[in-house]
Amino acid sequence: MKRRKKLLSLVLAVAIALSVIPTTVFASTTDEVEERDLVQYVDPLIGSDNFTGNSEFAGLVPFVTAPFGMTNFTPQTRENKISDISYIAGDKKITGFFATHQPAIWMGDYGYFNVMPQPGDTIKPSKSDRGLAFSHDDEVSTPYYYSVTMDKENSGIQGEITATERCAIYRFTFPQGGKNSILIESARGRGNSDITIDVENNEVYGWNNDHMTANHSNTPPKNLKGYFSIQFSKPIEAKGTYENYQVTADSTDAGGQKAGAYLTFDTEPGEVIELRIGTSFLSEEQARANIKQEIGDKSFEEVSEDLKEVWNDKLNTIQIDGATYDENCIFYTAMFHSSIYPRKFYEVVDGVDTYYSPYDDQVHQGKSYTDFSLWDTFRAENSFLTLVYPELIDEMVTSLLQNYQEGGYMPKWPNPYYTNTMIGTHADSVVAEAIQKGLLDESKYELAYEAVYKDAMYQQDGEGDYNWTSDRNPVPYEARGGLGAYKLLGYIPNNWVTENVSRTMEFAYDDWCVAQVAKATGRETEYEFFLNRSLNYKNVIDPNTGYANGRDMDGNWDSSGSHMYTEGNSKNYTWFALHDPQGLIDYMTEHKGEDFYNTELEKAWTEGWLRQDNEPCHHYGYMFDFSGRPDLTQKYVRQTLLKSYSNDHAGMLGNDDCGQMSAWYIWSSMGFYPVNPASGEYMIGSPMFDKVTI
Repeated sequence: MKRRKKLLSLVLAVAIALSVIPTTVFASTTDEVEERDLVQYVDPLIGSDNFTGNSEFAGLVPFVTAPFGMTNFTPQTRENKISDISYIAGDKKITGFFATHQPAIWMGDYGYFNVMPQPGDTIKPSKSDRGLAFSHDDEVSTPYYYSVTMDKENSGIQGEITATERCAIYRFTFPQGGKNSILIESARGRGNSDITIDVENNEVYGWNNDHMTANHSNTPPKNLKGYFSIQFSKPIEAKGTYENYQVTADSTDAGGQKAGAYLTFDTEPGEVIELRIGTSFLSEEQARANIKQEIGDKSFEEVSEDLKEVWNDKLNTIQIDGATYDENCIFYTAMFHSSIYPRKFYEVVDGVDTYYSPYDDQVHQGKSYTDFSLWDTFRAENSFLTLVYPELIDEMVTSLLQNYQEGGYMPKWPNPYYTNTMIGTHADSVVAEAIQKGLLDESKYELAYEAVYKDAMYQQDGEGDYNWTSDRNPVPYEARGGLGAYKLLGYIPNNWVTENVSRTMEFAYDDWCVAQVAKATGRETEYEFFLNRSLNYKNVIDPNTGYANGRDMDGNWDSSGSHMYTEGNSKNYTWFALHDPQGLIDYMTEHKGEDFYNTELEKAWTEGWLRQDNEPCHHYGYMFDFSGRPDLTQKYVRQTLLKSYSNDHAGMLGNDDCGQMSAWYIWSSMGFYPVNPASGEYMIGSPMFDKVTI
C-alpha cells in the first residue's frame, strides 16, 4: 500500500513572468499526495565513468548508503586517493567491497577498510592480484542494494551490499563450493593499523589511522581512527594475516601498512556467507554497538527494504510530472547525489549522541557533520538541503559552530579536519541562509555572529608569506587568506596571495552574509559596515574593460599578476556579484554603456567560454533576470540543462563536488535557482516539467 504525505504544491507556470519567487510562496498551501516509487529511477552509476581521461569528470561512485550516512559502501575497482576515486565504470575488475569516507575526487579518504572474496585458499592480498573480472550486465546498482557476479567464467562469486547509516551487510555466494576465502584489508600503504581475528566470536575487528587530511594541513589530528567490526555468519576455520602483503598462516593479529587478515571456509555449492559490518570513529566496541543498534536481528532483505523506504520517502519530497524516463533518472539520481553530504560524524553511545572532534582531538556529546564542500555547495546544494531536509539544517549549522568553538574557526572544506582547499569563508553563507530561512535556533545567533565576525576580521599572521594555493605545504589554516590587504585597500593586490581577484570578489559576498547575521542579532552599525564592505567586488572590475582584473599595491590595473583567479579567469568571475547584481549593472552601464552587461554576458554561450563544469559560472544564466532579459535566462539555462547532463555513465560535465552539480540540475530543471542563496530569493528560469510538487 502506498503511503500518502502532505507536500507543498508549487505550480511554476503562474510565476514565470516574475523575476523573483519570495520565500513565502513555500508556505502557501499543502495537498495530500500519493507516494510514488521514485527510487526506481536512481542509477548510482551515472557519473561513474571517466570518458575525459582526466579528473574533470563527475567523479561519482555507486554508493549503497543512507542519506548523509557516516560510512558509504561501494564496490571497488581501483585504489582511491586524492584525484582518483574507488570505482570507475570502465574498469574490468572488482578488487573489493569498500567502506569509504572519501567525499569527492579531490579530497582524501579516512577510516576505510576493504573486504574481498577469493576463490580457493590461495591468498592474494595485493590489489593487482586479487581482482576478479565483472561485467555491467551482471551488476545491479541502487541506493539501497548492490549486487555483482564476478569471475563468471570460473567461480562465479556473487557479492551483495545493503547498508544503514553506519553499518552494512555483505553477502558472498560461492556457487562451486569447496575451499573459498574472504580477505579483509585494514590498511594500505599509508598510516598504521591493527587487525584481530576473534575465532570464538566469529569476528574480525580493527582500525587504521590513515587520513589524507595530512596532505591538506600541517596539523592533522593525532587520534583520528576508523574502527570496524565484521561478524561472520559461518564459524571461522582456516585463517591468517598479512603485513606488507606477506602472508602468515594461522596468525590472528597484524598491523602496520599493507596489512589485513583472511579467512578460508569449506563451503557447500551455492552457500552464502553473510558479514555484518559496523563502523565507528570512537572505538571497536562502538562499532559492535552500532551493528546492534542499526541492524540487530534484521535480515539482509529487511535492512535493504528499510533503506529503500528511507530513500523513497525523501525522494518523494519533490514530485515531477511530464518528465521523460531519462529526465526522471537524471532528476532523482541528482537528488540521491545531493543527499549524501555533509556526512553524519556522530554515533549513539548509551543513548547519547556522541562524536569525536578532529579539531581538539576530544570526544564530545552532541551531533556533528563533516565533509562540507563549502566553496562548491554554498551556491545551490545547501539551498537544496534547506528545501528537502529543513529538519537537519540546525544540527548541520550547529556542527560548523562547534568546529569554531573546538578549533578556532569554522572550516572551509573539512575532511574531516581543517584544509586550505579552495578560498573564501562560505560557512558564512550557510549560517546566514539558515538564519534567513528561520532554520537555526535563535539561541545560537550570538555564537553564529561571533564565528562569522572572526572570519571577516581576523587575518592570520604573516599572510603575505604563504603560498596558500599549495595546500599541501606546511602552512597554517588560512580562513580568508589576504584579509589584511583586503581590509586596508578594499581589494587584494597582485602577488600578495594567490587567486587575489577571486578572493576579493568572494570575500565581498561573504561580507554581505556577515551583514545579514549582524542584522539578525540587532547590530545595525555592524550591518551597515559589512554591507558597505560587500561592495568591494567593484574594486576589481576594471572600468576600462568592464571585466574583472588585478591591481597592484598602488591601485594600478595590472593583468600580469600571477594566478589571480580560482579555477577560472576574468570572464568566469566578472559577474560574481550574487548579492548585488543591480550594482554591477549600474557600474557597467556607467563605464561601458547600457548594453554592455547583457551583450558581454551572452558571449559566455555564443563564444563558448561558459564553464558549467565548474562552479564560478553556475549562476551566470540567471543574471539576465536582473537586467530585463529573462528570455535569455530561459534560453541559456535550458540549453545548459540539455547539454550538460545525461542518463549514462558519463552523466554530467565536471566534478559533482558533493552534490553541487546535481543540485544545479534539480533547481534549474524545476525552473528556479538561488542566485544569492543566503537571501532566500529564487530567480525564475525555464522549467522542464509540466508540474513540480514540493
